[in-house]
Amino acid sequence: MTLPKVLFGTSALGNLFSEPTHEEKKSVVEQILKSMPTAVFDSAGKYGAGLALEELGRCLDELGVPPDKVLISNKLGWKRVPLTTQEPTFEPGAWINLKNDAVQAISFDGIMECYEQGNKLLGKYEARIVSVHDPDEYLASASNPADLAQRRANVLGAYKALAELKAAGKIDSIGVGAKDVSVIDFVSDHVMLDWAMIACSITPFTHKDDARKLLTKLGNQKVDVINSAVFNAGFLIGGSHLDYVEITKEDRPDAFKWRDKFTALCSAFDVLPAAVCVQFSFLFPQIIAVALNTTKPSRVKSNVELANTIIPPGFWKRMKEEGLITINL
Repeated sequence: MTLPKVLFGTSALGNLFSEPTHEEKKSVVEQILKSMPTAVFDSAGKYGAGLALEELGRCLDELGVPPDKVLISNKLGWKRVPLTTQEPTFEPGAWINLKNDAVQAISFDGIMECYEQGNKLLGKYEARIVSVHDPDEYLASASNPADLAQRRANVLGAYKALAELKAAGKIDSIGVGAKDVSVIDFVSDHVMLDWAMIACSITPFTHKDDARKLLTKLGNQKVDVINSAVFNAGFLIGGSHLDYVEITKEDRPDAFKWRDKFTALCSAFDVLPAAVCVQFSFLFPQIIAVALNTTKPSRVKSNVELANTIIPPGFWKRMKEEGLITINL
């Protein structure tokens, strides 16, 4: 699978934490298309209960983009259902002004349904890059050992569905995306993957042994790795959420102390913290691309440029000396 160094996430098209207008969303999509020869959009049925897929297809159509000039990744496992409560039942508070709800559907039949629904929402476009979304959260919800065993069987059933779609020529590649690297490890033991997307696992702040060992394993299996949440959900570049959880100096003084030292070191070397986070990914040869998100058209070009920024070798040496990273470079 040949991918650009930067993939663009589409959660903002699904009204994550804010509600951009359709024209604002279209402006972002337009700038992404202008920024590279063939843009790759990473989406999911979970994003806004299908709204992100719907908006992406509508934006591409209105911009006159031929279906063969764009690549779409759809993370499958959540399907749109009617909204029968005041707020969506999944991730309460995260998605703004949705008209639909979403439920998890991880199984052979569930994934087939998600695949068909996703392409229907995309209109004349289709997702050729697919994966099972949040299998880690699905397995973590098991109520007892028997339930866990059934859920593991359902995950493998979901991948059987993807294998059938690939054999039929309906999709080009199969992947997995999760925050819990042990679940990616489990899937890679049973499924021939083309790619894996990790999140909050390989960043300057977080790069534990288990994540690095998984990268080695995936590399040996010839599985391409896409790194996402490279800013630990925004915290490393000044945000208040660390790995999607809001924190304060009172409950996580260690994280704020680390960030202060990191920001000061970036300033001393005249490098952007965002560029450092992106380039840290490419210190690992198994990582071929990063997934980035933006709601602002003006940031698209600068996000692409982050993948080509040169970080002075002396910077990484100082990061190690300051105790900010634990790997040997």
